Amino acid sequence: MGEWYTQASAKVRRVFWTCSVAWGLDAMDGLVYQYLLPALLVAFGMSLAEAGSIASANYFASAVGGWLGGWLCDRYGRARILQITILWFSFFSFLSGLAQSYEQLLAIRILQGLGFGAEWAVGAVLLGEMVERKYRGKAVGTMHSAAAIGSGLAALLAGPVVSLFDPEYGWRVAFWAGMLPAVLVFFVRRSDDDSDIYKEAMKRARAEGRRTKVLAIFSPALLRTTILASLLALGAQGAGYAVSNYLTTFLQHERGLAAGAAGLYVLMNSVGGFFGFLVNASLSDRVGRCRIFQLFGVGFILAASFYLHAPLGNSAFTLMPAGFVYGFFQFGIYASFGPYFTELFPTEVRGTGQAFAYNFGRACSGLFIQGVALVAALTSLGNAMLVMGIAGVSCAILATLLLPETAGRDLAALDSAVESPRATGASTLEVR
Repeated sequence: MGEWYTQASAKVRRVFWTCSVAWGLDAMDGLVYQYLLPALLVAFGMSLAEAGSIASANYFASAVGGWLGGWLCDRYGRARILQITILWFSFFSFLSGLAQSYEQLLAIRILQGLGFGAEWAVGAVLLGEMVERKYRGKAVGTMHSAAAIGSGLAALLAGPVVSLFDPEYGWRVAFWAGMLPAVLVFFVRRSDDDSDIYKEAMKRARAEGRRTKVLAIFSPALLRTTILASLLALGAQGAGYAVSNYLTTFLQHERGLAAGAAGLYVLMNSVGGFFGFLVNASLSDRVGRCRIFQLFGVGFILAASFYLHAPLGNSAFTLMPAGFVYGFFQFGIYASFGPYFTELFPTEVRGTGQAFAYNFGRACSGLFIQGVALVAALTSLGNAMLVMGIAGVSCAILATLLLPETAGRDLAALDSAVESPRATGASTLEVR
């Protein structure tokens, strides 16, 4: 784990492992639906369009849930809302395995998405506020690496585990495994696990009669930060989805792989992503948040270009290493979202701002996915994926050129810029 972990208190370590496991299992449940699609199409007699509508509705709900969860954790405490979000998405993950029709599964996955979107933001804020500032990037970035493990677990659930059961029940068992995160609530201690800086910020707000509003991040003082952080999240996620959503199709149609082999090749991307998370986390505190986004963005373009256009054929000896490198940059870029967004927003609106920006990017990344389909009508699928990937990275890099560098920022000093609105009678947060 490194120096930060050995120097951390028992409380910080417990929160780190709780948030890491929760994020990994959250990612597992978010991805297992995609991996189960072949079984679900048969089980419910769904069309591909109906299956896609469930996925789209789930991600849209996660954006709404993320924003709401971020605001609630600013209002009522990080640890308490983390407990609620874990229980929420665990319950509806389990309930997905009991669905009897397309309509039921659609409704359940919408409700599951509300908790799915909120958990990451709340956990990242909680850990980001507790860990020592010079290690914030390493700690929160390492926590994010659990997403790659969650992706691998989802693939195992949808493949080997499902195959152990009758086809009628196998996919249900995979969803029922989503109940596992519920045990994590016993490792979170409501008010005791909230950070000191959050408790102090709430004490000041109560003394001044100030209450956090869900629209406070759009106040004149914070609007620019909110817009640019959202652009960064949109660009990075849009670039990744523009390529990853079509990879199995690309490997089958343009590389000539069978469907099963294509799935295994794509799994190698998650392995590369795990190491990408760890490298990003280890470098972020040293080279800076903006620079690490830029480096991983350029690396993404180079790796995607090679993976999509180099004469690699369809051999595992060429495509798997290339996929490993591509996954390294595609997933690895996510490691800095948590620490960077923690350092961009004041404590009173940190959850709201972080959750809105990240989930805005996730919800609107469909524009890049749809863009691939439109561009592919004019050129090859590989070209279309690369064009939209470059467009996404360009948006992300533009945002980093306009946003401040924050690595090692003192969150208390950031909060000192909060001006009491008592003189003007305003009730939303204003920052000098």
